Amino acid sequence: MSDSDDIQLFLDALWAEYGLSDNTILAYRTDLSLFAKWMNVRHKTLLACESSDISTYLAHRLGEGISARSSARFLSSLKRFYVYFVREGKVVEDPAAMIEAPKLGRSLPSTLSEADVENLLDAPDTTTAIGYRDRAMLELLYASGLRVSELVGLKLTEVNFRQGLLRVTGKGNKDRLVPIGEEALVWLHDFIECWRLDILGNKKTDFVFPTARGSGMTRQAFWYLIKRYAMKAGVKKALSPHSLRHAFATHLLNHGADLRVVQLLLGHSDLSTTQIYTHIAKERLKDMHEKFHPRG
Repeated sequence: MSDSDDIQLFLDALWAEYGLSDNTILAYRTDLSLFAKWMNVRHKTLLACESSDISTYLAHRLGEGISARSSARFLSSLKRFYVYFVREGKVVEDPAAMIEAPKLGRSLPSTLSEADVENLLDAPDTTTAIGYRDRAMLELLYASGLRVSELVGLKLTEVNFRQGLLRVTGKGNKDRLVPIGEEALVWLHDFIECWRLDILGNKKTDFVFPTARGSGMTRQAFWYLIKRYAMKAGVKKALSPHSLRHAFATHLLNHGADLRVVQLLLGHSDLSTTQIYTHIAKERLKDMHEKFHPRG
């Protein structure tokens, strides 16, 4: 079998076992294919790899200016790849087992102030169907902490207005129930009942937030919307597609929410992933102290 066949075999097994997203599978494929190409230039295959090959490749990446975070992700992909083939009996010894990942600094996600969020939410023109849809999406995103992929993929059958809940399928195909705040619930209800059909016309779709073509919105299209509305609202901070998700978590903690409740709402499997938001909250408290305390 060729390297590409081995990679595909591994990815098929990974998807079957863990139900990973298309983006995650693509990241694995990209990392492994680039390494296979580098190995082929040296007349070696992935299954004939040695630890020295991996160390040399990591040094090569460093020389190319590739970030430590990207290299750590590559090494994680490679470790999983060789664990699988050791288990399948096609590799005797895991060449990546003793390779340590590059050290990463702890980065805090950029977050918005509550005033920034209010300005962003007010940016869409709600006298139009598209503007009302965008406002409902922003309101729901901030009120629920959904991932952007969860928001754009939301179906009508996953919304329960009576109980004020969403049933969301997150990473690893894990379902969770997410409460919707009263304000967001009103915007969502009015959009579905009054404005959604103006966008769809005679077209049919199960997506809550359709485009004018009658299809679901892509993550990239929604990211473009956020950037456009941030510019209109005068929000100067650097944003990411998950800025409102980060704001949701940080503002909950600032107002006294329990960390484990925030973990459940975000759909994090590991509490340590949620704990990064406590650092943001602490930084905000420090800033407030320095700004307002007479000896700050």
